[in-house]
Amino acid sequence: MTDTGDITLKLRDVRAASGLSLSKVAELTGVSKAMLGQIERGESSPTIATLWKIAKGFQLPLSALIGTSAMRDPADASVFRTVTFPGSIEVKIVFPFDPALGAETFHVELAPNQSHESAAHAAGVTEEVFVLNGALDILRDGEWTPLQAGQGLRFSADLPHGYRAGEAGAAFLNMHHYPQQVRAVAEA
Repeated sequence: MTDTGDITLKLRDVRAASGLSLSKVAELTGVSKAMLGQIERGESSPTIATLWKIAKGFQLPLSALIGTSAMRDPADASVFRTVTFPGSIEVKIVFPFDPALGAETFHVELAPNQSHESAAHAAGVTEEVFVLNGALDILRDGEWTPLQAGQGLRFSADLPHGYRAGEAGAAFLNMHHYPQQVRAVAEA
């Protein structure tokens, strides 16, 4: 489970490294100055939608705000960090952002009939979804595409998109691939 303090510290560190004021970050991200301040002070838990806005504004991968940059030992399952967004989804970081690959991988589980719609990510971001179990519909280009366990789909994530589980719920791998400019910012 996530420690909101970790997100608080990461946001504060990212903002400090960029040399930007809360007002400027609010302009870049579309997140209010008040909300950014509450997140930095640990007074508010950000939603996943808010974190995506912040990541997009800073041109960073999502795991830069919720994960660690350290590579993990795949034999030690305890090192995979799970972040729960109340009233939304739970995301397990399988592989944090790797600048050499320009990618990060998450394991996502949706409860029966649960859906989650996502705003557009940064320009050029591509997602790949691979269904591990259950049935999952993917919203892309305004239409829902059904997938079963063992099926996958690649789509442009710089447009609004979404995920909807079937009656038994669903678990899937969600890979994000970032364009070169995001990789360069993340490495800096």
